[in-house]
Amino acid sequence: MADTTTRKLTLADIADLRAYERERAEFRTEVIALKKRRRVHVGPIVTLVFENRDTIRFQIQEMARVEKLITDEAIQGELDTYNPLVPEPGQLCATVFIELTDDDLLREWLPKLVGIERSIALRVGEGDGVVLRAAPEAAHEAQLTRDEVTASVHYVHWELGPDDVARVEAGPVALVVDHPAYTEATPLAPATVAELLIDLRGPS
Repeated sequence: MADTTTRKLTLADIADLRAYERERAEFRTEVIALKKRRRVHVGPIVTLVFENRDTIRFQIQEMARVEKLITDEAIQGELDTYNPLVPEPGQLCATVFIELTDDDLLREWLPKLVGIERSIALRVGEGDGVVLRAAPEAAHEAQLTRDEVTASVHYVHWELGPDDVARVEAGPVALVVDHPAYTEATPLAPATVAELLIDLRGPS
């Protein structure tokens, strides 16, 4: 039986390969729709996906499927890697993508964007509002942070208190990147804010 005291995934939550093949088509369709509500483009080259238990379970199941991971030890390794991206109440977790595929653009932009993982925030309220800044996810930061060039993928999280959660609910909410080389903001759609409130407060 799965552990219901935490949102984190356990071995009991990960189906073996044959069982997963039976559910995969339906689950994949559900996660694609879920990610559509949780994906936010901030300017032309930065995208965030707010992760939750289902998106991370899908990531682990797909990794196990591709790499033919069948032992508990192998699956536990994936759980240890990805469980930090499952938000507990009061938290938000996101994967940050710098969406460049052209080698010349990568060589141009990745050095410019050093420190972008510390330049991401939610701006809540009217006008300048209140800025709630994200922090790099500690378990992955050492692997991804460099002084001269950044990675094209980062993981960030927010820790919000009750007053901040109330501000998010009251809105409006925008996702902001305020890096010296890249300054952009995107208002969050109501469907996205609703997803974030589920993460922050739990299902009603």
